[in-house]
Amino acid sequence: MSSQLAPGFLVAAPSLLDPNFKRSVVLLVDHGPKGPLGFVVNRPAQVRMGAMLERLGLNANASEQLESSVLIGGPVAPQTGWIVFEQREVTAASSEEIVQVSERLAVSASRELLEQLVVHKGPERMLLVLGYAGWGEGQLDSEIAQGAWIPVDFDERIVFDTPFEERWASALRILGIDPARLSVITPSES
Repeated sequence: MSSQLAPGFLVAAPSLLDPNFKRSVVLLVDHGPKGPLGFVVNRPAQVRMGAMLERLGLNANASEQLESSVLIGGPVAPQTGWIVFEQREVTAASSEEIVQVSERLAVSASRELLEQLVVHKGPERMLLVLGYAGWGEGQLDSEIAQGAWIPVDFDERIVFDTPFEERWASALRILGIDPARLSVITPSES
């Protein structure tokens, strides 16, 4: 597989029963030689953004965003934090730490940038994500070939406009797949 998968989504097939990824939607940011990198965008944690920012010692401007859930981005390095945000002007020093996903969407693990975004006037739409999804060389390609993941074209509306609990079905509908018609075939049935 080539980097044509990124940016895009990986939608967990019904047969993928790993609790880290069951019915998940992964925003695939990179699919290059260093290995694929993505973030689960439909698994809210039990903590709100405002509480997490307070734990980090950041006093954010009051906004509705502070009431949004922090997301569990994947099982790799769950102690790390990432920002998925609509990119606007950023300082030159911060731009080196930003991974451009699409024309308007970017990600970063920079605490300095997080502070800049929440203390000063930041983007109207952003997600705070803990951990990430990563795969070893060839692992993701193998899982796609086995039918564990369904690649879907990137659509920013899934990231910011679709409620968490609807993202899995909405991502499948991009391909014209009715989630109600998907079934799981166990190895003993095939």
